[in-house]
Amino acid sequence: MQTILMTKTAGGVATFLRRELKEYSLRLTDIKFVENLNANEEFRACDLTDLNALIKLAAGCDGIIHLGGIADERSWDEIFHANIIGCRNVYEAARIQNVKRVIFASSNHAVGFYRRDNIIGANVITKPDTRYGVSKAFGESLGSLYADKYGVEGLSIRIGNVDQRPADVRRLAIWISPRDLAQLVRIGLEHPDLHFEIVYGMSDNKRAWWDNSNAERFGYQPQDESEDWADQVLAAGINDTDDVAAEIYQGGTFVSLEDGGGRKPDLT
Repeated sequence: MQTILMTKTAGGVATFLRRELKEYSLRLTDIKFVENLNANEEFRACDLTDLNALIKLAAGCDGIIHLGGIADERSWDEIFHANIIGCRNVYEAARIQNVKRVIFASSNHAVGFYRRDNIIGANVITKPDTRYGVSKAFGESLGSLYADKYGVEGLSIRIGNVDQRPADVRRLAIWISPRDLAQLVRIGLEHPDLHFEIVYGMSDNKRAWWDNSNAERFGYQPQDESEDWADQVLAAGINDTDDVAAEIYQGGTFVSLEDGGGRKPDLT
């Protein structure tokens, strides 16, 4: 049984993945204590800004699933420490301890300023919609560097939205079910031909803005589709934002989160 270190295990994405990844010995870590451990799990508290603690945690691990950091827009100082320094420390711990694979939870917000009338692949340049999105673009670049320079192989998953069902109109395009995300994580941990790749974390979504052929190239076959929920979501008329400008862009409300000095989207 492979030993996998998983960060931010008190969060929602980790909660979903823990239910799915029962075949691994999971070493859970967070600054918050995680209770109700399964038989295949152990917990060790750690702050991602503490490199020495992460190096100790990574000892003997076959892979790391890095979910840690702030998952919303915050100040530069908060993003820098939690998402940029923390991510650097994860990859550095992996390098020092000869961890074979790192799965990085990137985000659709690394490409959030692409318009919704564009279909984009995994090879587009990043167009982050927030400081948070910048930190995810940084993590993708870090994964590429550590794969090429140090042999730490990896998969960056630009996650849309993980939940049991899509919650609004935007999420009909970007939703991913827990079991489909777990399938991508397994590909990242186990595929023999993986060096470093970027894929989109989405299920089989008819309304998608992303070409996920790079994930399919490594055998990804999503089991769920957002269209199963479309009638209910559309009938309810639930949208993620009332901002007309934000509705143009894939990042949704994130493109206009910052008031007073933030970028004003070009509507032309």
